[in-house]
Amino acid sequence: MTALKELFSGGARKFGMVFALLALVIIFNFATNGLVVTPTNAQNIIFGNAHILVMTMGMVLVIIAGHIDLSVGSVAAAVGVIVAVATRDWGVPWWAGILLGVACGLIIGAWQGFWVAYVGIPGFITTLAGMMLFRGLHLYISAQAGTNVRVPKEMWFIGSGHLPEWGPDTGLNNSTLVLGLVGVALVVWGEMRRRANAKRLQGEAPSLSLSLLRAGGLAIVIGYLTWLFGSGRPGTSFPVTGLIVLAIAAIYWFLSTKTITGRHVYAVGGNRAAAALSGVNIKRVNFLVMMNMSLLASVAAILFISRARTTGPADGTGWELDVIAAVFIGGAAVSGGIGTVTGSLIGGMVMAVLNNGLQLMGVGAAQNYMIKGLVLLTAVAFDVYNKVQGRPSIIGKITDSLRGPTTTEAAAPAAPTPTSTS
Repeated sequence: MTALKELFSGGARKFGMVFALLALVIIFNFATNGLVVTPTNAQNIIFGNAHILVMTMGMVLVIIAGHIDLSVGSVAAAVGVIVAVATRDWGVPWWAGILLGVACGLIIGAWQGFWVAYVGIPGFITTLAGMMLFRGLHLYISAQAGTNVRVPKEMWFIGSGHLPEWGPDTGLNNSTLVLGLVGVALVVWGEMRRRANAKRLQGEAPSLSLSLLRAGGLAIVIGYLTWLFGSGRPGTSFPVTGLIVLAIAAIYWFLSTKTITGRHVYAVGGNRAAAALSGVNIKRVNFLVMMNMSLLASVAAILFISRARTTGPADGTGWELDVIAAVFIGGAAVSGGIGTVTGSLIGGMVMAVLNNGLQLMGVGAAQNYMIKGLVLLTAVAFDVYNKVQGRPSIIGKITDSLRGPTTTEAAAPAAPTPTSTS
């Protein structure tokens, strides 16, 4: 009981958005007579929102650095149609088309990063121009190549494939089962490692019972998700696109929390002047976060056209709104310096479940927009209220217990690590 009280000290303030996500799932499941928590619907949520989840990981870094990117939808649409046309009309193999799309994302990101970092144009203006520029490029290429351009069959597996079945009959998809076991092992290892590091550094280590309780709770969640995704109809399992999202999340969690570059992003967004005095290359940081955002937009485009199996004139429309909303719901601060990759993913899942639940209930587009707007406003207002009261950011604390150091702690070491001057 003591460990339980310690785990939930701070209650809803600390775990508010996770509880909100669970509450949304339960409410929509009751409202739809159990249509939400089914293997097929869970897979559809991942299929339909993987491109948004990928882009939230780039957008959170942009917002932490103190900028915003309004062009992600247009960039993704332009890259998507370039990949489709290249593989259909230019004789480019499907795998080379993917590389071409990634290269286009890097070039577009470098273009926008140049104007933000080295010319000094605010990200809002630069990406507003980019939104129009790359939307126009998308429409121009579409007009030349045809309204809908199909992508090669080999790419369909990336966007709509499932993990393969193999081995003995376990009652679950064995690939999904192995993925779940790996997830549980990583959770237990990470919790024990964090406790050991705290002891080694003579910090405040959580009690063993608390660590076991936290690891056990996460293991139960992973176990349930493994059963949910692995027990669907034959031939289905955890989506390949979900595995790609998890891999990208692991990479960006590591980059944002364990590397000097990640700490510099927090430092620039938290206090630009202090970061400059500490030797942080602010121009390079701004350039990298903008280029990284377009890179992930190109990855999102490839996932989307691989699932849709074609391109269309409406591709990318409104994506930036969902991405930005997810990042702020996930705890990022408008003023910069605060936010996490895991928080942005949770915010993305909140938006995904909200969209899915409202769609299953047959709610119209007008009500859908109004409800999502109110959810975004409520989440940010709740966070701002607690900051005004002198408390830590509510939503920003949600994942602190999962990832270790706070964002402030992550930014702090940047000061004594001068590398170059801006």
